[in-house]
Amino acid sequence: MATRIQEPPILNALRNDELLRNGDFRRYWSSAILNGFGSYISGLALPLCAVLLLKASPAQMGMMGAAAALPFALLALPAGVFLDRSRKLPILLTSKAIQATSLASIPLAWWLGLLTVEWMYAASFITGACAVVGGGAEQVFLTNMIGRDKLTDAQSKFTATDSIARLVAPGFAGLLIQWLTAPYAVLLNAIGFLVSIGLLRKLKANDPKPPPSNKHPLRDIQDGILFIWRHPLLRKLAWAAGCWHMLFYGFVALHVIFATRELGMSAGMLGAAQMVGGIGVLASSLLLKPLTRRYGATGAMLAGMGLCTVAYIVTPLIPANLFGYPLASAAVCAAMSFFLDCGVILFLLPYTTLRQQVTPDAYLGRMMSTMRFLTGAIAPLGALAGGYLGEHFSIRTGLACVAAGAIVLMLVLALSPPVRQKS
Repeated sequence: MATRIQEPPILNALRNDELLRNGDFRRYWSSAILNGFGSYISGLALPLCAVLLLKASPAQMGMMGAAAALPFALLALPAGVFLDRSRKLPILLTSKAIQATSLASIPLAWWLGLLTVEWMYAASFITGACAVVGGGAEQVFLTNMIGRDKLTDAQSKFTATDSIARLVAPGFAGLLIQWLTAPYAVLLNAIGFLVSIGLLRKLKANDPKPPPSNKHPLRDIQDGILFIWRHPLLRKLAWAAGCWHMLFYGFVALHVIFATRELGMSAGMLGAAQMVGGIGVLASSLLLKPLTRRYGATGAMLAGMGLCTVAYIVTPLIPANLFGYPLASAAVCAAMSFFLDCGVILFLLPYTTLRQQVTPDAYLGRMMSTMRFLTGAIAPLGALAGGYLGEHFSIRTGLACVAAGAIVLMLVLALSPPVRQKS
């Protein structure tokens, strides 16, 4: 009698996963993996270009962070109207092409001896603009492609692979920067965007052009703002996420310069420390579903905010030579990367899913872009304020102010009725 060969459990699980049977989702997910890997490389390479190659000051790092956040204030509202009136895939492909060109210009300018801090401001602004328009198109396209009921499952898959990228990419970037200098790492990200475009062009998902609107664009913008203002949960999420982004941008503006100049960490050490953040992203992917199931989406958001607050509090307290060993200081910095990255994912993913679940299809583009405007409009202020405090007082003072703000924000949000009542 023939013995039936049992199929490996992992293959059986993959075959039974509805999302993974969807070829368009697999291509989209592959593109997201590439972009995530590249974004973590650039996330380390771009500030190190400014700090190590151009000797940027804390104020200039604040300006660079503000330039990346400014498009959210300038472009988010018109982008929402544009998204609700246009097919999403062409917008997505165009934004990635622009971003690839912008990133490729940095190593080219460096090789030609033309790279300046102002050039980095411009590249940061373009990256932010592509995140506003292309990022909004990505979210709407994904929602239309798989449906709202599968968003949490999709986000869990994205988080799992993102954790691997977060674990591997910074260390790889640190070694690459130390070996070849930061511009080469930026070039690698630009190439990744080109490969991503090739994958997304093969998508066959339905992406119809929305019916023409007879409303003036300004009326559509007004409708999007009023929709959020009249929705108690979305209104609360908007100001909470806005304050959170302001604090986050203030921290990011100072973190690399703090690690390199205050703690004396090399590019390789900083990359290794940020690799620990990948473990934090992996932990968040394992914690997200059980936390959401037990405490609801807003409970998971509060947990994420709490972990970020721990990182904000401890980071400015790290001495340059803990117990007389610089590596001990680097180890604590790495631990804070774990808390911060885990907290960021636990905050942002439930926030993103929650706002999409309560928004009708007709308002999805405007809702996301209006929320990006409301949250991003004050983010540049956080980067500028962090840079100002670091320049005129000390880098540790700037980071301590971020920590104080995070404590206040968490207490206010935890006591907010619309947040506590939402399951």
